[in-house]
Amino acid sequence: MALTLNHFSVRTTDLDATRAFYERVLGLSVGPRPDFAFPGLWMYRGDHGDVANAVVHIIGMDPNDPEGLKKYLGDRDPSTLRGSGALDHIAFFADGLAAMIKHLRGLGIEPRQRTVPSIGLPQLFPDDPNGIVVELNCPATETTDLA
Repeated sequence: MALTLNHFSVRTTDLDATRAFYERVLGLSVGPRPDFAFPGLWMYRGDHGDVANAVVHIIGMDPNDPEGLKKYLGDRDPSTLRGSGALDHIAFFADGLAAMIKHLRGLGIEPRQRTVPSIGLPQLFPDDPNGIVVELNCPATETTDLA
């Protein structure tokens, strides 16, 4: 069996801030989403006609109407939504390391920067508005002083 990452889901009480993060930082765009009985957004990379491109599913928690979400995905205490919990991080391949660092800094985001030992893979680690760590792996051929 071959596996590839289809999507990841983020539960949030702040749809707008979460959408803005994935739009501004990763260049994703809001596209079609099934008519679930709870608020949310699907963020796409590429063609909106292919649901396989909906790589981030944002799940809104409406405290005034939680029943649709509870019935579909189960109940979660909003106070547990900070940080990554058991999920450590979400990783994407990216290119344009220097441009991405400049882009993030222009948005007021100072990502943690690392280089994977032995293979020289440059990495950037910005956090989304919910405290989830997003890892951006760039080709080892893209170098920068990481400063």
